[in-house]
Amino acid sequence: MFRTFTLICVLSKKTKNNIARMKYAYQTSGTCSTLIHLDVTEGILNDVWFENGCDGNLQGISQLIRGMKVADVIQKLEGIRCGMKTTSCPDQLCRVLHEMGY
Repeated sequence: MFRTFTLICVLSKKTKNNIARMKYAYQTSGTCSTLIHLDVTEGILNDVWFENGCDGNLQGISQLIRGMKVADVIQKLEGIRCGMKTTSCPDQLCRVLHEMGY
């Protein structure tokens, strides 16, 4: 079954060192969380937070991956399933990272 994922907002600005900093909001599908907010600078995940979902678990995941390379986050979290679902909040995070070009 094909699922549609929606990148709903992209904000980009240059820092004082002329480094691109991107902020994203992503509408999830098939999970209890409904939105994922990301802040990425040059392939490093500065911050991520989820709306709705398992609050404690998602806060833990967010803190563990903060400061990691996007490629490492994808390697660790892609394909994780939640119960009988075909996806999970960490898997949805990886899907948005792919949609962003990683």
